Amino acid sequence: MSANKYQTNLERMKELIQILTEADIAYYRDSRPIMTDFDYDRLFDELKGLERDTGLILSNSPTQKVSGEILEELTPVRHSRPMLSADKTKSVEDMVKFADKKPVVLSWKLDGLTLVLRYENGELKQAITRGREGIIGEDVTHTVKTFINVPLTIPTKDTFEVRGEGVISWANFKKINLSLTEPYSHPRNLASGSVRMLDANESGKRYLEFLGFDLISDSIETHNKIGQLEFLARNGFDVVPHVFADNYNDEDIRKMIDDFNPAEFDYPVDGLIMEYDDVNYGKSLGSTGHHENRLLALKWEDQLFETKFLGVELATTRTGMVSITGILEPVEIDGTVVSRAYLHNLDIFNSFKFGIGDTVKVYKANMIIPQIQENITKSGTYTLPMTCPCCGEPLVIKTTPGGTDFLYCQNQHCSARLVQKFVHFCEKTRMNIEGLSESTLEKFISHGWIRNFGDLYELEKHKDEIVNTEGFGEKSYQRLQNSIEKSRKCTLDKFIAGLGIPMVGRHAGRILNDFFKGDWNAFEQAVIDGFDFKSLPDFGEIMYSNIYTWYTDADEASLWRPLLNKIEFIKENHTMNVNNNTVFSGKTIVATGKLENYTRDEIQAKILSLGATPASSVTKKTDYLIVGEKAGSKLQKALNLGIRTLTEDEFEDMLTANN
Repeated sequence: MSANKYQTNLERMKELIQILTEADIAYYRDSRPIMTDFDYDRLFDELKGLERDTGLILSNSPTQKVSGEILEELTPVRHSRPMLSADKTKSVEDMVKFADKKPVVLSWKLDGLTLVLRYENGELKQAITRGREGIIGEDVTHTVKTFINVPLTIPTKDTFEVRGEGVISWANFKKINLSLTEPYSHPRNLASGSVRMLDANESGKRYLEFLGFDLISDSIETHNKIGQLEFLARNGFDVVPHVFADNYNDEDIRKMIDDFNPAEFDYPVDGLIMEYDDVNYGKSLGSTGHHENRLLALKWEDQLFETKFLGVELATTRTGMVSITGILEPVEIDGTVVSRAYLHNLDIFNSFKFGIGDTVKVYKANMIIPQIQENITKSGTYTLPMTCPCCGEPLVIKTTPGGTDFLYCQNQHCSARLVQKFVHFCEKTRMNIEGLSESTLEKFISHGWIRNFGDLYELEKHKDEIVNTEGFGEKSYQRLQNSIEKSRKCTLDKFIAGLGIPMVGRHAGRILNDFFKGDWNAFEQAVIDGFDFKSLPDFGEIMYSNIYTWYTDADEASLWRPLLNKIEFIKENHTMNVNNNTVFSGKTIVATGKLENYTRDEIQAKILSLGATPASSVTKKTDYLIVGEKAGSKLQKALNLGIRTLTEDEFEDMLTANN
C-alpha cells in the first residue's frame, strides 16, 4: 500500500470514527437517532474493512470496546532509556544561536503528562509515565487504552517506543470541569490525575489524548527528526504540531517562533522545543545527567498582571514554622484564576510593605506557581496576625543561622504541628503508609486513636470505629492495614528521614544508613556517646546540633520511642562499589557551579566511587574544588585558602591519567 493511499485510508477511518461515535451518542444517550440502522451498519462495516486492510485500530474506534480495567495500585516500571529533559532558556536569541543555520524542527512544548508507549508485533504492549527523574515510571496501560486517539494495533511489526504527551484540550477541560465536584485548576493537573487513575472507566470519561514527539527504536532507521514524525503519523499517531526549517537566516527563525501563538492552539503549552533534524548529529552531542544536548526549550517570559492585596493566611508546619500565603483579589492568569501566592518567609513579606488594597503585580513562574513580583502602592499599613492559626498561642520571630526571619509557634502540643509530623512520617519517600492523608490523620488524632508513631501500628484496636468513619469502609480499612503492616519492615535511612529531625532528610538518612550499616541501635548509641556527626560527608554544625537537640527533646521522644518495638529494620547497604586505588582516594572534594556532564547527585556519587569524600562546603580540610559555570563564593574561598581548583575537563584528565 502506497504512503498516500495509507494516509487517505487513515483520514477516512478517523472520519468514520467521528460519525459513528456521534451516532452512538445520539441513539444511546439522547434517544434521537441521526441515521438509519442500514446506514450505520454500512459505515461500521467500512471502518472494519479499513482496519483490516491497514492493520491499524485506534482506541476510540466503535469496533473496539476497551474494557474498563480497575487496578489496586500502579506498578513501577524502569524505562529502557532514561527520559531526560531539554535544556531551557527564556531568550529567543539563544534559540537562534542554537539553530546555527542547521536544519531544525520547531514544535510546541506541550503541558500535560509525559508518557512512553511500547509496541511489539504491531500491538500496544505497555504505557508508562515519565516518573521521577525519568528513570522509573508507572504502568498506566489500562488508562491509556481509553484515550481518544491511541493506536491499539498498527501495521509496523518492529519493536519500538513512542514518547509523547498525554493532554486534554482547553475545550474538553472546561467541559469536564463543569461535571466535577472538585474542579481542577489547569488541564495539566486534570490530565496527570486522570492518566494515573486506578479505574480506567473513570479515566475514559476525561477525553484524554496522546500527541507523539519522539521515536525510540534499535531497528527502525530514521536519519532525521522529520522522518520520525512522518513514521509515527503513518502508523496512526497524532504528532505534536511542528515546522521544519532549512536554508534560513536568523530573522526567519525569529519569525517562526513569533508565529507560534498559544492563544490559537487547542492544547495547553508552556513553551517551544527546538531540535536538530539530523538524528545522528543530535546523538553525537551527548547529554548531561539532566538534559539532552540535541534539544533546547524556550520558556516564555512570565507575563505580569495587576491585582489587589487583601491580607494573608497563616499555616503552622510540623516544625512549628508558620508559612505565610498572600490573599489576592482573583485574577485570571494562563487560563486559571489566581487568588493566592506563597510568600516564603517573614523577610520577603516585610520587603513588600503591604497594606490592604495595595496594587500588586503577580505572575505564574513558568506558568505554574503564582508569585508576587512587586507591590506598587507600598502603603506599609498591614500588620501580620501574631497568633497561631491552629492553637491560638502567641507566635514568636526566630532567625536562622543564615539571618532569615520566620514566624514560629512554640506550642509543642499544637495539633497542626502534630498532624504535619504524622503526614511527614507517612509520606511515600519515608515510611510509605498509604491511606493516611492529612484529613484522615486529623480525624484519627481528634478521636484520640493516634497520639504517637507507635499508635499507627495498633489501629486494629479501633477497627469498628474506623470502618464506620466517613470516607472509610471495610475495604479501605484493610488497604490501610496492609500498608501499615508492609511498613513494619523498613530501612534505617527511610526511618530516620521520617522522624522529622530538622535538615536530616533522605540524603542524610542514606549517609547514616551506610555509616551505621542499617543498625538503629548503633546510631542511637553514637548519639549517647557524643559522636561527632560533622565528620560525616555533608554533615555540618547545624545538622550535628539538630540531631542532639531532637534526641534530648522529651516531647519528640514521646512520639518516636513507642515505635521502636513495633518495627523491624532491614539492613540494606547503600554503599556503592568503591575504587580506593585512584589519585583521589582519601581526599575531600567539593563541587560547585553548574557542571556540564554531571548532576549534583551524579558528581557526589562519582566522588564516592573514587574512594574520596564529597563535601558541600569549602574548608581547610578540602583537597580539591571542582569548578563549574557560575561557581560563586566557594571558588573565592578555595582561592583564599590555597585549595587546588579543577575544571571539569581537568578532573576527567586526572582520572584518565590515573587509569
